[in-house]
Amino acid sequence: MLDEVAEALAVEPGGRYVDATVGEGGHAQRILELGGPDSQLLALDRDGDALESARRHLAGFGSRVRFRHASFDRLPELLAEIGWHGGCDGVLVDLGVSSLQLDLSERGFSFSADGPLDMRMDRSQSRSAAELIASASEEELADILYRYGEERASRRIARQVVQRSARGELRTTADLRAAVRAAGVKGRPGHDPATRSFQALRIAVNDELGQIERLLEAGWQCLRPATSNPGGRMVILSYHSLEDRLVKQAFRRWASDCLCPPRQPVCDCGWYARVRLVTRRKRKPGEAEVLANPRARSAGLRVVERLES
Repeated sequence: MLDEVAEALAVEPGGRYVDATVGEGGHAQRILELGGPDSQLLALDRDGDALESARRHLAGFGSRVRFRHASFDRLPELLAEIGWHGGCDGVLVDLGVSSLQLDLSERGFSFSADGPLDMRMDRSQSRSAAELIASASEEELADILYRYGEERASRRIARQVVQRSARGELRTTADLRAAVRAAGVKGRPGHDPATRSFQALRIAVNDELGQIERLLEAGWQCLRPATSNPGGRMVILSYHSLEDRLVKQAFRRWASDCLCPPRQPVCDCGWYARVRLVTRRKRKPGEAEVLANPRARSAGLRVVERLES
């Protein structure tokens, strides 16, 4: 959704922007091109390999780009660190797994090719998917599969995984996929039966929902307040219902005029709307993009714009 993201950010010449999940740098390049020679960009990624790929891809923009190996929940402190105290003109957060991660079997994100049970977005962190599985009880594993994968067969899958792990038969992504199939799971049309299980373990390994929640506690503060011009915008791309629910609820809370209980007669919360909803419903990619890139089919885009402080 390259064009949709650029439009949603409303990139202005000379603006300050953040690509909080820079990946290989495709969105960042478009932002810098639209922003012109006076624009600046802060590029973040918790995946060191992706960050190095982005450095190479964006090398031609020189000092206009600053790179940080960091997760996006650290954005407020990183903006202060580089001196953007008034906030920025736009923040992009793409919550999807990058093609770089999916296409390298040694990263362990994909069931399409056999690889180690890793799934760490930041390979400097200690716990991999293999270590999570080895340390979790059957009940804990079932809870992870149900909570983060919304997998109804979580107990059957957990039983297979734990039993195979105890026999030394669960070392690779192919082994995990086989365990899911042995549990009798049938995938939705067009989806592999192991899709939900891989998603759940990846989310647990990387604390993905916790990271999103920490950004959304007060992420509007990272955006430049509106004065004579519209305020800064935050654009978030999500790929499954767990992510999208958190984003939708936070954006609606930020845009509310009051947070008091519905039946409370007099407001005493002191809250006021920090943003306006640019999108009241998530935007989906067009048919042409889905045909060109099937991985985009699950993407949904939401946008807010900062109001006056």
